[in-house]
Amino acid sequence: MFRAALQSADLFWLICFSIVFVPESGCRSADASSCHEVKTAYLLRQIGPVKMVPDRPGPGESLRVCVHPGPSCCTSKMEDGYMAAVRSETLQKMRSYSFELKYLIAGHTKAYQETFESLVTFTSNLTTSLFDSAYSALAPDCRPLVFQLFSSIERHLSGDSILSLDNAVHQFYDDLFPLVYQRLLNPGLGQASAQSFSSHSVAHKLCLRRMRRDVGPFGPHPRLLLSSLSRVLGVGRALSRLLKLAGEVVNATERLTLSRECGRGLVRMQYCSHCRGLTLIRPCTGLCVNVMSGCLMGVSELGTPWKSLVVLLQRLAATLATSSNHNSMELALLAARNHVNDAILYAQLHGPHITATVSRQHHGKG
Repeated sequence: MFRAALQSADLFWLICFSIVFVPESGCRSADASSCHEVKTAYLLRQIGPVKMVPDRPGPGESLRVCVHPGPSCCTSKMEDGYMAAVRSETLQKMRSYSFELKYLIAGHTKAYQETFESLVTFTSNLTTSLFDSAYSALAPDCRPLVFQLFSSIERHLSGDSILSLDNAVHQFYDDLFPLVYQRLLNPGLGQASAQSFSSHSVAHKLCLRRMRRDVGPFGPHPRLLLSSLSRVLGVGRALSRLLKLAGEVVNATERLTLSRECGRGLVRMQYCSHCRGLTLIRPCTGLCVNVMSGCLMGVSELGTPWKSLVVLLQRLAATLATSSNHNSMELALLAARNHVNDAILYAQLHGPHITATVSRQHHGKG
């Protein structure tokens, strides 16, 4: 999945250090009496008004960047035009190469999100159907609880840094316990509560909710559900977070700006030869590397950690793509329905004991 991303990432950094709008190979000697070739190149590259280029070489005393002995076909205004052009060209070239990588990451991110969102929605509906078919007395009030649980699972998978899967699962069972206690274990109490919205009934529900973890009405099943989800969703969550991070890194490179000193170096490399009439000369490789290294000093430091990030993305994607891991994520989500059902069956089986424990703790606190 991410082999192409790694290759693109490596290519991106190589291109960043070799971005040069190099003319066709060859070299033409300067015409000491004419700047015609310079005018032609200035026009073809659309650097600025061609009238800025002198007809004949001048002393070049006003030059600040392309300073050299002898006559020059450049002026200070031409240097400004070269500066603007070369910075714009270089940034555009860099962004054009980063676009492919950005598009690749965005495509994989979207496909992955759509896949797990579809799976989570399916298993949420499957769990809701459990209450509709087996526990109709609970169904109306349990639908929002199930929706909230699976929304939290989806946010966890998407890499939400605030949400806790542990809290989401425990909150679901905390909210479920008062409903099970009042409508399944003590149906008379449930009917009375349904007909009354007194402060006493609300307080009783809150008391049951806070009591759930001490009473343990659902046995080991909340822990088993949490353990199952945590184990298999960890890889998917890590992949989501790394995909997001990779996208942020690429976006950061798109906001890169080139300093004035970098622009001066680019002008020397690409256009100062024009001042001598050498419009077809190719800059040497060493100069290109040195100039671009200076221009990209900030982002070049990301090279090593970026490669490490891409390698980790490859490994996570490969792990998730294996049939055993892919199936385990799907099975863990599908098994949530059974875990919830087993938890309710456990409560029904131990109903008298749970009721006695609740009564004892309630009176003890009272």
